[in-house]
Amino acid sequence: MINRRHFLQSIAAAAATPALTQGYVATRMLDGELLPDADRILDLPAGFTYTIISQRGDLMSDGLPVPGAHDGMAAFDGENGRMILVCNHELSAGSKYAGPYERSYFDLPKSMQSRFYDRGNETSPGLGGTSTTIYNPATRKVERQFLSLGGTDINCAGGQTPWGSWLSCEESFGQPVQSVSNKGHAVSREKRHGYVFEVPSAATELVDAVPLKDMGRFEHEAAAVHEPSGIVYLTEDQWQSLFYRFIPKVPGQLHKGGRLQALAIVGEDSKNTHNWDRVDLALRQSLSTRWIDLDDVDGQENDLRFRGAALGAAKFARGEGLTAAGDVFAFTCTIGGPSRLGQIFTYEPSLYEGSEREHEAPGQLTLIAEADKNSLFNNCDNLTMAPWGDLIVCEDTEAVTNHCALVGVRPDGSQYLIANNAYSGSELAGVCFSPDGKTMFLNIQYPGMTLAITGDWPT
Repeated sequence: MINRRHFLQSIAAAAATPALTQGYVATRMLDGELLPDADRILDLPAGFTYTIISQRGDLMSDGLPVPGAHDGMAAFDGENGRMILVCNHELSAGSKYAGPYERSYFDLPKSMQSRFYDRGNETSPGLGGTSTTIYNPATRKVERQFLSLGGTDINCAGGQTPWGSWLSCEESFGQPVQSVSNKGHAVSREKRHGYVFEVPSAATELVDAVPLKDMGRFEHEAAAVHEPSGIVYLTEDQWQSLFYRFIPKVPGQLHKGGRLQALAIVGEDSKNTHNWDRVDLALRQSLSTRWIDLDDVDGQENDLRFRGAALGAAKFARGEGLTAAGDVFAFTCTIGGPSRLGQIFTYEPSLYEGSEREHEAPGQLTLIAEADKNSLFNNCDNLTMAPWGDLIVCEDTEAVTNHCALVGVRPDGSQYLIANNAYSGSELAGVCFSPDGKTMFLNIQYPGMTLAITGDWPT
């Protein structure tokens, strides 16, 4: 395994070349070509196979159907070699990709219904949330699967915590409403939406859905934790979005509250990073950062990003995937760059991150990659750091190519295909590795499935 900070430094030095070539991960893994899948699900390199371990509509152990629209996901160590997968489902009320209790909610015990966040005035409970899957990699079998978070809306991405939980983020700003039509469905909402919820990986049943309101109410995308301080970084899926951090009062106990801030550039208030019509930020350029305190973070209006920008926060073009790599973080902006095909940034925290001494060694923001029509990756979304040190990026680019791929980005900036969804047109999502690095898990969002991919991964 290469040093992960070295990876990000190396890719920053090479990312200026617009046409990046397809090639080798390692001679043992990839010969530069993917083999067509006879089952028309996912093309993979020779020697790699997948197992479907979650599929929309299949009955789970709790008697509910697997929700559709699989999105962000993380893998945790379980007992006796098992893997625990916690998976988001990006479902809104009235979604044609059915939720876990669209037809059976009223048959559920009251004790279970009471744990849902928004029961929709008992007429249209939130369809989003998470499912948890206990998977045995030795037998390639699912041993248990159940709904672990319910009654939320549009659970898009999120993030894994060092203390063994999953942060599930609502990409929503729903308001309480008695009844409104959504795609022909009558929808009621009792509560406000746009929050982060925490799901312990050790949960064995549906958890109580408790919004972490101090982490802000906005259209959340992803989260990642700075382990030394317990600070949580957050992205926002809006054309003009901010990059946030949450400083908890007690590290690892997010429910006890904390302070929400937005990233700004030292000496450049309200910095635009889009690079749409002009070069706002050059490749490989590192900028010193500062953080701005935000107030009214649980506000009635969907204007937190505008208020933050007015105070001097930097603006990003649809912040989406976010991953931790040691003490460095990489995040994607899906429509950034002159071609609006995506950017990858890194944030390197200060040696004194979150403390009064932070100004002595400010954190650094760097644009390390920017896609154009010659790049293998377009409209980058979810991403993770592979055990061998490369960034692995999910595409959400149906409008551009009519298919979405999984792309690796090496330390020298070159790119290679790992997988390709040439069949459904759906985005890929939730890429993550088992803690031992032997299995890659990946979601095909529509109509909804999780794959466990095995082969001779680099070590």
